[in-house]
Amino acid sequence: MRIWHQSFTVLEDLPDYRAAMEAHIRKVVRPDTEVVMHGLIPGTYTSNYPGSDLAYGSLYTIHGMQWIVQALKAQHAHFDAFAMATLPNPLIREIRALVDMPVVGYGEASFHLACMLGHRFGLLVFIDRMIPLFREQIDSYGLTTRCAGIEPVGFTFQDVLPAFRDPAPLIARFETSARALIAKGADVIVPGEMPLNILLAAHGISRVDDVPIVDGLAVTMKMAEMLVDLRRSVGLSQSRHGWNGAAPRPERVDEVLAFYGLNRLFDK
Repeated sequence: MRIWHQSFTVLEDLPDYRAAMEAHIRKVVRPDTEVVMHGLIPGTYTSNYPGSDLAYGSLYTIHGMQWIVQALKAQHAHFDAFAMATLPNPLIREIRALVDMPVVGYGEASFHLACMLGHRFGLLVFIDRMIPLFREQIDSYGLTTRCAGIEPVGFTFQDVLPAFRDPAPLIARFETSARALIAKGADVIVPGEMPLNILLAAHGISRVDDVPIVDGLAVTMKMAEMLVDLRRSVGLSQSRHGWNGAAPRPERVDEVLAFYGLNRLFDK
């Protein structure tokens, strides 16, 4: 099985983060699963921090165009699944209509699994301006009544990077924020953006008191494996019914990408 891992970061800008993700992925996937790491195109952002752009809905959507191209590249390279290792799952519904493989998003998969681990989940995020996006997504999944709250975690991506060398202070700050959400009724915590997820997983933080912490990267990869297995064993695959699920002709997709100049991204 081959899984295309896709990050919202430019991985070349973050070698330590990439190495931490690779190590954790290797720990959780099966020995016969190959996961190939991919980020966005070098130069996408003005720094190594995507959040300066992703805090704006307009730029988030424009950058999401790269995800469509990356998913199509994954299909052309005969990968078995496309794993979106980012909380907001950009254009996931549209991508599922364009490719014939399982597509798994960290946010969507983690929220649904959290509802199997407890009655209500809470979400902690870096960028409070993105909270409305996550509320809309959770509502679209039919999980609004299962969400106890979405709150800023109280620190940023730039705080997490050095914490890989000295994690204790930041982990303590995370636990304080998690306990505040637990007090609001969260039975499960989704730790938000992937760098924080990796920091916690790398240091064995799987619970705060009696409440589980969802390891979103592990969930994303194991869900991808499961969906590939179900497709192979019983033929279970994405719906092609209706406006959201219907797949356009590949030839027309190529024409539209070329019209908007997005086909040039295939060579990046």
